[in-house]
Amino acid sequence: MDKSFLDIIDKMQGSEILILGDMIADIYLEGTISRISREAPVLVLEQASEKVVAGGAANVVNNAATLGGVVHAAGLLGDDNGADGLESILAARSVDTKGFIRDKDRPTISKTRVIAGGRTTVSQQVVRIDKESKAPMKPEYEAEIGKYLDEVLPRVKGVVLSDYGSGTITEGLKNQILGYSQKNGIPVIVDSRYDIWRFKSVDYIKQNDAELAAAVGRELDSEADLVAAGKELLSKMSAKGVLITRGEDGMTLFGADGSVNNIPVSDKSEVFDVSGAGDTCVATVMLALAAGVEPLAAATLSNIASGIAVRKMGTSTVSAQELRDYITRNM
Repeated sequence: MDKSFLDIIDKMQGSEILILGDMIADIYLEGTISRISREAPVLVLEQASEKVVAGGAANVVNNAATLGGVVHAAGLLGDDNGADGLESILAARSVDTKGFIRDKDRPTISKTRVIAGGRTTVSQQVVRIDKESKAPMKPEYEAEIGKYLDEVLPRVKGVVLSDYGSGTITEGLKNQILGYSQKNGIPVIVDSRYDIWRFKSVDYIKQNDAELAAAVGRELDSEADLVAAGKELLSKMSAKGVLITRGEDGMTLFGADGSVNNIPVSDKSEVFDVSGAGDTCVATVMLALAAGVEPLAAATLSNIASGIAVRKMGTSTVSAQELRDYITRNM
């Protein structure tokens, strides 16, 4: 057993971090097929249940809380069932959600999946309905979030920027966080799905291999291509570290000292669903960095946590105890 990883998990307990980003409500509507509609050739479902699950940046928040962190969350929500569901889930994890600002004129970002099945058939997803406003955040709500950041930043030891492209991380809020963090030596990690170049001068960057290819504008057909692209991103972003997640090939961590560390997956068996594994990765890395752990050790532990996440169906969390149990049994 590698006791060093157990020690890191112990250090992570109570790590106080801030997470700002696009909070998404993953909504699951499940129903039983009753008949074909008379109005159109479509199924009629009798709804049996509705469940809200934390997605997007809210899944980072949820994972950080279950891993033992003290978490402050900030983002823009609507005034609807999706927002209620997210606040309820995260409040149950003792997350500080005072940074959730509600705008009654826009919906909470949501992805509603309709799951249909019959008495003798396997339930499956038949349609997904996405909902979000494309309008920029109103200045008054940006100011409210900014005020919350002013209150919280002096308390935290690390910050996650979780950018799903929905506009929560405005230029003003991004600059506020980066300016304070750089002045006070607080590590910041960004996970940006579509526009990583917005975040130049951030400390740490997390991307998957497809996002890295999009960022550098070329295909990464070989190990050498990926290494060159990772070094390019690190250099142009002036970052301390770049962590690239690579599916079954594990992760690669690029350091400002020129180091390139490949981290193999901990267990290739029983990969059920990769949904949200990147969120688990980011949450683990930042809790460890906030506790003073070196980047390579933080990334390696995050690789183990992500390996647990992909063996669960849907967007899910990994607890500190699950992580301890896995390490005790397998390492």
